Amino acid sequence: MIRFTGVGKVYDARHRPALRNVDLHLAPGEFAFLVGASGSGKSTVMRLILREDRPTSGGIEVAGRDLQRIRRRQVPRLRREIGMVFQDFRLLPDKTAAQNVAYVMHVLGASPKAVRTAVPATLELVGLQGLGKRMPHELSGGEQQRLAIARAVVKNPRIVLADEPTGNLDPATSLEIVTLLNDINSTGTTVLMATHDDTIVDVFRKRVIELEEGEIVRDQADGGYGRASGGWPVDPPIDPGTDPAVEG
Repeated sequence: MIRFTGVGKVYDARHRPALRNVDLHLAPGEFAFLVGASGSGKSTVMRLILREDRPTSGGIEVAGRDLQRIRRRQVPRLRREIGMVFQDFRLLPDKTAAQNVAYVMHVLGASPKAVRTAVPATLELVGLQGLGKRMPHELSGGEQQRLAIARAVVKNPRIVLADEPTGNLDPATSLEIVTLLNDINSTGTTVLMATHDDTIVDVFRKRVIELEEGEIVRDQADGGYGRASGGWPVDPPIDPGTDPAVEG
């Protein structure tokens, strides 16, 4: 579903590359966490998948499309296959919750009948049934993020990218949001979530892809946030009976 082959990205020749020789493959229906310190390259990966940027070297395939070869006019069609969820929600403040979701359908040229069917169903999917007439400022932070997810999934994308979706939320609400993304993934949607939230990563135990200074330093199934969590890589425990530094 997503494949990076030897991908490098340089924004400024005077500085270190944003990505260096990245090889990455997400199969259809996978859920993976993308972790790493600020500046490690997570946002660059997201922008490249959306084709907001282009790689300096290497190749990228997304949803069966070679991003090096598609033309600019084909990019909107690619993005219809991708739902994007941001940390800051990016809702339309002058539209109700239902109108925020409907707006996506209108942009895609959906019929009024399709909009009337899809909007309430999607609000119910994300747990916002009965809140369609609320304005974004009348919703809690967690509800706003649920609405952002509704906007992302109403078009039935094959891929959902979530860029720090729990960054502005409390721990309990964060757990609810990632549970929702996990439920969406269970329907067959591929999910890639960039995060600094170590608790969430440790709780859900998904595939963990760790970036450090633009390079993948870990790609671990059922991983935790830290490299020591889940056994990557960990020094063996010291046996007091064999360690000469430990006095008997």
